[in-house]
Amino acid sequence: MTGSTTLRAAGWRDLAAMARLERRCFPADAWSAATFWSELAGRPTRSYWVLTGPAAGGSDGPAEDEQILGYAGMSSDGETADVMTLAVGPETRGHGWGSRLLERLHDHARDSGAGAMMLEVRADNPAARHLYAAAGYEQVNVRRGYYRSSDGGSAVDALVLRKELSLP
Repeated sequence: MTGSTTLRAAGWRDLAAMARLERRCFPADAWSAATFWSELAGRPTRSYWVLTGPAAGGSDGPAEDEQILGYAGMSSDGETADVMTLAVGPETRGHGWGSRLLERLHDHARDSGAGAMMLEVRADNPAARHLYAAAGYEQVNVRRGYYRSSDGGSAVDALVLRKELSLP
């Protein structure tokens, strides 16, 4: 993918594109546009960002010349912040954008006074598990059968991960 990317706060006009990307990334348990609306309405304890770049063959974003390549959101209301969601489009993975989004969450959590981050990841998502392990997350628990199966089989475990945040 060529062209520059921009990481900015998500706005109301981004929510439909975020929901479309969500369905492509998480078909078994995708959030709806209404869920994203509710999350964005939870500001200031809820914070969301979108990573945008030039549209390639059609826009999936708020402007004709940009598309949403990924997004991330968090809840920060105390000493521990929670990653609510993080996604990068399947066709645009491998550029380090997941790491970029995750680092933005870490920075915001530290700025909000949090000393740690927590999240849940599907046990059957090796790419996400690798991203979080590379960022220093460690498994602290398992929630058995937390996610629906993408193929109609057994429910999938959620791995609960935690990372201590260091000062920048």
